[in-house]
Formats: sequence, C-alpha cells, structure tokens
Amino acid sequence: MATEAQIATEARPVGQSRTFLTDLVFPPDTNHHNTIFGGKVMAYVDKIACIAAMRHCRKPVVTASSDSFDFLAPIKTGEAINLEAYVTWTHNTSMEVFVKVESENLLTGEKRMTARAYLTMIALDEQGKPTLVPAVIPETEEERLQHEKAKHRYALRKQRKAEL
Repeated sequence: MATEAQIATEARPVGQSRTFLTDLVFPPDTNHHNTIFGGKVMAYVDKIACIAAMRHCRKPVVTASSDSFDFLAPIKTGEAINLEAYVTWTHNTSMEVFVKVESENLLTGEKRMTARAYLTMIALDEQGKPTLVPAVIPETEEERLQHEKAKHRYALRKQRKAEL
C-alpha cells in the first residue's frame, strides 16, 4: 500500500483537475447596469478553483492568494456565465489554479472572455496543516505554456509577500 507522501508525489495530468461550471445570470445577481456583480464573479472563481485543486490533490484546500484577477468585459442579465479551471503548477503544498470566465449569449451563441485569474490553493491534512501535493503534468500546448510561466508567477508572489 502506498504511503501518503508517495501518493502526494505521484504526478497527475492537468485533465484530472479540469473543472467546468455554467450558470444563468438573473437580476438579483446584477448591479444597476444589469451586469453581474464583480464580487459574485469572484465567488464563482474561488469556488471552481477550490474544486479543481481538490480534484488534483484529493485533499481539503484553502485559498492562499488571488493574483492577476482581470475583469475584461461585463456579463449581462440573461447571459450564461461559463467558468473553466485547472491546476497549472504545484510547489510542495501549494497549487496554482488558472480560471477563465466567459459570457455566453444563449440566444445567439456568442461567447466572450470576461475575466481570468490565478489563485493559489494550499492542501491541508487532517489537522488543518499544509500537506504535500502531487506535481502536475501538462498535456496540451496551452497547459505547457501555463506550466512554464507559472514558475515566474510563483517568484512574483513570493517577492510580493516578502515586500509586505
């Protein structure tokens, strides 16, 4: 039988963490411009990042940081919000998760990129302490590019924390 450390160190493909979420934007979800509240989008992003990270490591996780959360376009009442998330890179106990948000006009089929973000999630053991996570294996060209650039984003996060 494999030990916890062995299981945590067995690399897993990005596809194991890839997660999708679609929801319809209703009037209570929107502001006076009839576009979804930014905080609502952020909550969706945090939730889907959590699911993707847990699928990767099969452990409870918490959000450690949210980087580069960029709102690119609004999502209007009556449109669908489509989210995709996956683990791009890991380091000991942390996982970087990329989340892409699109809007979809369900009547025309038009889709628009509306937001994107990188979140760092930390895996926890039974005592609530950080625990080892498996490495990630990128499979597609997009995943390989995300994986390569993740080391630089990790260094920037470390630098930002040191400056605080």
